[in-house]
Amino acid sequence: MFWIKHLIPGWRSSNVCESRTQSKGCLVFRADILVPGMEPYGRVGALLLVTRVCPMRSTASAIAAVLLSLASTILPSPCVAGAAPAEALVTSQLAEKVSFVDLETLQVTGEVSVPGKPAGIALAPDRARAYVTAPEAKELVVIDVDARKVVRRLHVGNGPLGIAVHPLDGRIFVADWYDHRIAVIDAGTLAITSYVKVGESPSGVAVTPDGRFVLSADRDSHQVSVIDAATLVVVKTVPVGKRPFGLTIDASGRRAYTANVKSDDVSIIDLAAGTILATVPVGKRPYAVALAGGRAFVTDQYSQTVSVIDLATNAVIRTLKVGAYPEGIAADRTGRFVYVACWEDNTLERIDVDSLEVTARVTVPDGPRAFGDFLR
Repeated sequence: MFWIKHLIPGWRSSNVCESRTQSKGCLVFRADILVPGMEPYGRVGALLLVTRVCPMRSTASAIAAVLLSLASTILPSPCVAGAAPAEALVTSQLAEKVSFVDLETLQVTGEVSVPGKPAGIALAPDRARAYVTAPEAKELVVIDVDARKVVRRLHVGNGPLGIAVHPLDGRIFVADWYDHRIAVIDAGTLAITSYVKVGESPSGVAVTPDGRFVLSADRDSHQVSVIDAATLVVVKTVPVGKRPFGLTIDASGRRAYTANVKSDDVSIIDLAAGTILATVPVGKRPYAVALAGGRAFVTDQYSQTVSVIDLATNAVIRTLKVGAYPEGIAADRTGRFVYVACWEDNTLERIDVDSLEVTARVTVPDGPRAFGDFLR
């Protein structure tokens, strides 16, 4: 444990804990920092960043790299994670592929065959591995992202769908739609170590940025289960709209957002209180939510739109026309763009967060879902 004091004016002392894992020659660090002026958004002492630093650097250099990254002043480097994502990994269910899309050129640069109707996706903390759920095959598929090849397949329940990765220890959490539980998988051994019983038909899964809680959107129970990540015990359930599917947590770890496919709205959850702060009507059959620029972007499958919610007022301020049947959606790490996968049109489309315009699109293999964390 290393303590940092007075290195950035106005910031309170923080701690940086070295992880016990290495990936591709880089150490992983966690930083918890309380920043004055952000208190209206909650206790930011739980703010989390996972950063890679070159192993030959001194400890002081490593800590400095974490702070620089938190200050958003870090320069692009091949040994520092967290720069603008280079590519999207799009699960295409009908084509049974994962495609790689260069986000600078918006060109498909490669594909990996994934039999079993791939749907959910999450990336390891170092972004070197992709974990893909294949519901028809009842498997979790592990892809080496740099080598662009499948390195492991393992059986996971009867209906693996939503998936998330713990930001610190790399554990993988997979929603089992038919068995109504979350499978917990060790990232090192890729063995299932535990199951957590949740509500009916869990779909979206998310982990709070500080790694303390795992959330499951239990579609047919119309609720979100909150699981203690250490004890793997459900500590609370929060009733939301009808049939929640996609689930997103904000950077502070204080609020969660569910896209409710039956009630055509988004539930905004105060995680500490376990209560609903707001319910926002959106388009028909909302699927997933992305957050960027103080706004929530919601894919409306049947409306062929993305609803944009102002998070200061919790009201829809714009409805953007996109391709047919939009599903997975995610914001890039710069916060400048949001990317949405459109199932029926077979496109990945880019939305400019400032102008709220679709600025580009690329054709991808048949039936893109990209349900989860798909930007690298």
